[in-house]
Amino acid sequence: QVQLVESGGGLVQAGGSLRLSCAASLRAFTFRAMGWFRQAPGKEREFVATISWSGSTYYANSVKGRFTISRDNAKNTVYLQMNDLRPEDTAVYYCARAVYGSGAYVEGDYDYWGQGTQVTVSS
Repeated sequence: QVQLVESGGGLVQAGGSLRLSCAASLRAFTFRAMGWFRQAPGKEREFVATISWSGSTYYANSVKGRFTISRDNAKNTVYLQMNDLRPEDTAVYYCARAVYGSGAYVEGDYDYWGQGTQVTVSS
């Protein structure tokens, strides 16, 4: 059973920080890249960040320099540290497991998704 469970969302003021966590079952996590996506109201889901099995990272331009993705392979957990949050970061954030160990940049590269966690940034 592949399971991804996100946590850490909430309400924060602009300029604040949040850290999202995504706990995965061992089978879901090993040798796979992981990613974060988000979907704002009325918009399509968009890529936020990805981290390869070896730890290489890649970010959407809109979050580069403000968000940091990391993973703890011993804990089967991937994190998204979000700093300097802006109202336009408001969205449901989804954790996802990639089909491959690296190079996963679009939704089609992912095969399992978490249920999502709401992040709301007030101005």
